[in-house]
Amino acid sequence: MKQLIIAIDGPAGAGKSTVARILSQRLCYTYIDTGAMYRAIAWQVLENGLSVGDTDAVASVAENIAIGLTEQDGRQIVTANGRDITEAIRTPAVTRAVPHVASQPAVRRAMLICQRQMALEGGVVMDGRDIGTHVLPTADLKIFLTASIAERARRRWSELTAKGHIVDFTALQEEIAARDKADCERDVAPLIQAADAVLIDTTELSIEGAVEEILRLCRERDSGV
Repeated sequence: MKQLIIAIDGPAGAGKSTVARILSQRLCYTYIDTGAMYRAIAWQVLENGLSVGDTDAVASVAENIAIGLTEQDGRQIVTANGRDITEAIRTPAVTRAVPHVASQPAVRRAMLICQRQMALEGGVVMDGRDIGTHVLPTADLKIFLTASIAERARRRWSELTAKGHIVDFTALQEEIAARDKADCERDVAPLIQAADAVLIDTTELSIEGAVEEILRLCRERDSGV
């Protein structure tokens, strides 16, 4: 099978990162979690005591941060300027800050350059919210992964409570709905399904089912079917 460039987009909690990570392992591809990159910037902004509304300060963070994405024992390790922030970027505080950071044009410009460089040689699975439409518009295969808000909230609630966070489920649903709205309505690279993307709804589909469907699509692309 030739080395494809695979773009997976979709809203928060649709299973993009999990599906993309497993898919990259099955194909022996490089996995690029762009959501983790924006979370790393949001984390650094908060760590520096900056306001997410200070666009100049946030832009400076985005332009100077060194983000690392590596695989270790089957999981992705995220670093910022050499510091392991894998768990730190998944806190509720960072989650709330991400939409405000990721919507800023200077941040997206900085990440766009970095993300395109990462995908130059192919053999890449990249997930995010604007990959197929903006970052990698000529990707060999584009997937739009989605699920109902209730199901995405349930998954996020399970993840957070398992880590010891106390989370109100109703508030979490509202937060996810607000994130969807912000992502879809932002001026720069909004979240939309690319015209040539394949829609996969994971509300009642297992992670393995989603992975198998994408692998089938990869085989079709490789054979020219």
